[in-house]
Amino acid sequence: MKLIKKLLLGLLVVFIIAQFFGPEKNSGELSSLEPFLADTNPPEDVKILLKETCFDCHSDVTRYPWYSSITPVNYWMADHVKHGKSELNVSKWDAYSVKRKDHKLEEVIELVEEREMPLNSYTWTHSDAKYTDEQIESMVKWAESVRFKYSLQSKPE
Repeated sequence: MKLIKKLLLGLLVVFIIAQFFGPEKNSGELSSLEPFLADTNPPEDVKILLKETCFDCHSDVTRYPWYSSITPVNYWMADHVKHGKSELNVSKWDAYSVKRKDHKLEEVIELVEEREMPLNSYTWTHSDAKYTDEQIESMVKWAESVRFKYSLQSKPE
C-alpha cells in the first residue's frame, strides 16, 4: 500500500510541475481574418457560425476556454489547432490560389453536409457549435456562392 501512495504522490508532483509548462498559444491578430471575410463575404448568420465554430481551429486566432491552461488538455488542444490550421487556415486565405480556395470551400461543403465539422470533440465542450439543418443549409449556400464566384474568376477570357 505504501508503494501505491508513493506512486500517486509522485504522479501528483509531476502533474503539478507540468502545469508550469505548455505549448505556445495560437493568438494571432483578429485583423488576419479580414481578408477571408472580405473575399468570401458571408451573410451575418454564416459569419457568426464561422467565428463561433470554425476560427478557433482554422485561423491564427483561438479563443481559449479556462480549461485550456491545464496540462495535458492544453497539448491536446494545441494539436487540434495545429492540425486544423494545416487543413485550412483562413488567416492565410490571401496566400491561397483561386483553385485552392475553391477546393477548400468544396471540402467545407462536404464536411459540413456530412456533419464531420465541427468535430465531435469540439461540440462536446461547445454544445452551441452543433449545426442545425438550417445552419448547414446556410453554410452550404454561402460556400457554393463563393465557389461560383471563383469559377468565374478562373475562366480564361
